[in-house]
Amino acid sequence: MKKFAPFIILTILAVIPLTGLSTYMLHILILVIMWSAIGMSWNLLGGYCGQVSFGHAAYFGVGAYTAGILYSKLGLSPWWGVPLSIVVVSVFSLVLGFIVLRLRGPFFALATLASGEVMRITTENLVDLTGGAMGILIQKRTWVDKTWYFYIILLIAASTFILVRKLMESKLGYYFVAIREDQDAAESLGINTTLYKTLALCISGVLTGIAGAFYTNYMGYIDPHVAFALHDISIITIMIVMVGGVATYWGPFVGALIMVLLAEVIRSMPGLGTAHQTLFGVLLIVIIIFLPNGIVGDYKKLKRLLGFRRAST
Repeated sequence: MKKFAPFIILTILAVIPLTGLSTYMLHILILVIMWSAIGMSWNLLGGYCGQVSFGHAAYFGVGAYTAGILYSKLGLSPWWGVPLSIVVVSVFSLVLGFIVLRLRGPFFALATLASGEVMRITTENLVDLTGGAMGILIQKRTWVDKTWYFYIILLIAASTFILVRKLMESKLGYYFVAIREDQDAAESLGINTTLYKTLALCISGVLTGIAGAFYTNYMGYIDPHVAFALHDISIITIMIVMVGGVATYWGPFVGALIMVLLAEVIRSMPGLGTAHQTLFGVLLIVIIIFLPNGIVGDYKKLKRLLGFRRAST
C-alpha cells in the first residue's frame, strides 16, 4: 500500500479542482502544494545532507526575478522563467556554494542567512533591471482561472517529490546521509564531501528557484521584500519541514498543510493581526519538545500521545 500511496494521493489531488471547489479554497491548495515543493527542496539539503540553510529565500527570489525580468525587460512570457531558472539558479548556487560550503554548522547557517539579505539589498538597488522597491508587475496574466495554476504547481511538486525520492534511494543519497552523520568519517572513506554538498545545494536551490518562478506567474507581482523575505520564505520553509518531519518524504506536505491552514485561520480572525507568527513559534516549540522528528517522523509517538493504541489481542 505504501508503494502506491504517492499515486493515490496525486490522483486525489488531481481530481479536486473538478469537484467545483471555490476559488479561495483552490488558492489555499495551490499555496499548500507550492510550500510542499519548497519544503521538499530544503529537506534535500538540510534534512538529508545535514546542511541547515537559512537562505533559501535567495534561490526563491532569483527564480522569481528570472521570470519577472524576462517579462519586464525582454517582453517574453514569464513562464519561460520556469525552465530558465534552472540555468540561472544553478549558476547562482554554484557561486554561492563556493563561498558558503567552506563553512560548517552555525557558520554555514549564518552565511546562507546573509546571502538572502544580500540579494534583497542588491535587488532593491538594481532599479533599472529589477524595478527596485517598486518591484515587477505582470500585467498580462496567462489565466484568470486558478485551475491551470493548480495543475502546474501539482506537476512541479510531484516532479520534486519523485526526484528527491530517487536521489535518496540512489548511491548519491547514501553519500548525502553519510555527510550528515559525520562529514570527517565520510571524507576518511573517500567521499568527496565538497562535491556532494555542492550537488545537494545546487539541486535544492534549483528546485526552490522553480517554485519562485511559478510564484511570479501565479501572483503576478514581486518585489525584493516579497521574493527575498527572511521570515516569510526562509524561516517558514524550515518550520514547515520541522513540523512535518525532517528527512521524511511526506513531512514537507504535512507541514505545509498545517502551516498554511493555521495562517489562514488566524488571519480570518479579527483583531489578531500578525499573531500567526507568534503561534507558529509556539507550535514549533511544542513540536521540538514532544515530537523532535516532526509529525511524520514521530507519528507512532503522536498516536500514543493522542491515546490511540492497538487493541490487545
